Amino acid sequence: MQRRHLIQAAAFAGLPTFSYAQAWPAKPLRFVVPFPPGGTTDVVTRLIAAEVAKALGQAIVVENKPGAGTVIGVDSVAKSAPDGYSLVTVANSFCVNQTLVKKLPYDGTKDLRPVALMGMSEHVLATHPSSGIKTVADIAKAKPGTLSYASFGQGTSAHLAGEMLKTQTGADIVHVPYKGQAPALADLLGGQVSLMFGNWPEFRAHVQSGKLIALGMATAKRSVYAPSIPTLTELGVKVESNSWNGLLAPAGTPDAIVQRLNAEVNKALASPAVMEAFQKGGIASLSGSPAQFADFIQSEITRYAEVIRKANITADS
Repeated sequence: MQRRHLIQAAAFAGLPTFSYAQAWPAKPLRFVVPFPPGGTTDVVTRLIAAEVAKALGQAIVVENKPGAGTVIGVDSVAKSAPDGYSLVTVANSFCVNQTLVKKLPYDGTKDLRPVALMGMSEHVLATHPSSGIKTVADIAKAKPGTLSYASFGQGTSAHLAGEMLKTQTGADIVHVPYKGQAPALADLLGGQVSLMFGNWPEFRAHVQSGKLIALGMATAKRSVYAPSIPTLTELGVKVESNSWNGLLAPAGTPDAIVQRLNAEVNKALASPAVMEAFQKGGIASLSGSPAQFADFIQSEITRYAEVIRKANITADS
């Protein structure tokens, strides 16, 4: 009799969790973007959020929370309740920061769990016509300290690419970090900075109009989105860089919710609206399981740690 009561009590204790999982989502979700509005990560997040919201029957609020090389926005979600209502879109900087930032307020591999990869944009190295730089070879010839390069912020992929460029060319180039790609690109267009590695989707129109000069694509082989632009490797500078993005949830978020979100993101990536937008924008779709995303994150952490050590990059570079 006592054993039966214990079993009944255990079953009853499990009911709230079951009912909660069944009821999710019962309110709007929040997707935090640790970058300012207007960049590729922001655009991709909003495209995916719109499709996922329709599938879930709940609104998804996209909240831009830039700062500290994405640490502020990521930390806000890492410390959120693991209930499936708060997620963060991360990019390359998430993996870079694991090595570059000595005292992170969160542990990227323990406090957050991968949900789904979304998209990837190739990087182009571009300059303003007023810089006097016409080719990659001109960079090494410039007077020390006269050139500057913009980045999306400390620890971002654009920051590391710029430091690799300095190592490869031997040029003395000043790093100017911004809180996201949009403000950095604005200053590049205004001639306030000389160079920048950035996402091809946002740079394409400016290169085609002549407002910016594309010096080379930071890709392993010529891009299908910009086949006429040579790779930096072809030009003797071995720098490869891109911007990917994906969703993370707080550690402890139920498996059922993570799997549901992963399935809905993958469906969104295959939707006509997102596929068309990605094609027009020059964004590659990256789908897969949470486990595959976890493996990808680990490989990126390892890859960037090696780059940081070899180039002796610091958070203040």
